[in-house]
Amino acid sequence: MKYDLVIIGAGPAGMCAAIQAASNGARVALVDENPVPGGKLRGQVYKEPKSDWWIGEKIVRSMESKIKQLGVTCFLEREVWGIYPKWKVMLNNGEQLESDFVLIATGAAEKAIPIPGWTTPGVMAIGAAQVLANIQRVKPGNRVAIIGIDALSLTIAYDLKMAGVNVVGIYLPPLNAFSLEKSNPLKMIAYLSSLSHLAPNPMLKLLGKLGQIESVQKLGVNYYPPFGMKVWGIPLHLRKAVVEIIGNEAVEEIVVAAVDQNGQLGRKQEKRIPVDCACISGGLYPLVELANAAGCESVYIEELGGHIPLYNEELETTQSGIFVAGNSTGIEGAKVAMAQGELVGTVISIRLGFVEGGPELIKKAKEKVNLERENAVIKFHPGLENGRAKLERLSRIRE
Repeated sequence: MKYDLVIIGAGPAGMCAAIQAASNGARVALVDENPVPGGKLRGQVYKEPKSDWWIGEKIVRSMESKIKQLGVTCFLEREVWGIYPKWKVMLNNGEQLESDFVLIATGAAEKAIPIPGWTTPGVMAIGAAQVLANIQRVKPGNRVAIIGIDALSLTIAYDLKMAGVNVVGIYLPPLNAFSLEKSNPLKMIAYLSSLSHLAPNPMLKLLGKLGQIESVQKLGVNYYPPFGMKVWGIPLHLRKAVVEIIGNEAVEEIVVAAVDQNGQLGRKQEKRIPVDCACISGGLYPLVELANAAGCESVYIEELGGHIPLYNEELETTQSGIFVAGNSTGIEGAKVAMAQGELVGTVISIRLGFVEGGPELIKKAKEKVNLERENAVIKFHPGLENGRAKLERLSRIRE
């Protein structure tokens, strides 16, 4: 089947690209492995500073309605097994979708941090807990420990608390080859200071701003309360790591130990805390396998989450006609992904000849991406601006 645009991934980026292109008259196919569109956006619920609630499910329903009205063909519960030249997108059921333009908007996956006992039933990635609580309306457990401190774990900890879960604490992971900086209290206090604008009370906001000073970071770690500091009523532990998860047929306890300012285990006695669920948050990385399989060049940029396809200002990769948007371009929030989707939908509509005034429309779409990036409530990776600058330099060299 021939389409003007084939989109792989029905998350916020893919849905917005489909709406934009179809609104301009393009025949669009939207492919996703899930039974419903929306991706992880469906599970996002949070209060924006000085604004209203961001409710992902409500936003998805609105976009889903537009997609149906515009006649976008949705191939749900389908996996893409390959992308072949000129461009043929092969699905797992044998169907083949053809188009001169393909958008890869496959999002991101969670990094694993192995901990003794992490294969015990009741241990899950933090994103799985979000899906259970916010999408399936099921508590992942009654007493839950969160292992790993980052924007994702802090946000979902709040979600779980709102769902009536007793979150016993947010802890560091043990120091190993996979945890690295996430086990280092000094690095974590510096990271948390970058999120000070999200703090739930004025005192924590002030402490967060002071925490941007290196000397204050060291003082903060050295004198951090042994019982933790509460955020939304949840103890946040910067000097304690979960060194083991215990349970036979299900999670029963976590073993917590004190660490020094560099994350090394201290000499204090370990403590066991009863829990029935443990959620591990190792961060996110872009899913780029399909772009690689299609022959797109990739680069490694740590500030953007790892390996990403090399792309230009219009989000086109080194393979003509293949574009990327959303977390496939680097780990950022849903609003940035949505704006990127609109940019790709605009660019392809212009190339297909469906709309006029190309340069001005593209300029406005780029400005919207930059505005959403500047106004982003949460930045998942420190040094995001540096990462974008590296990408631009590499892209110019490639051109």
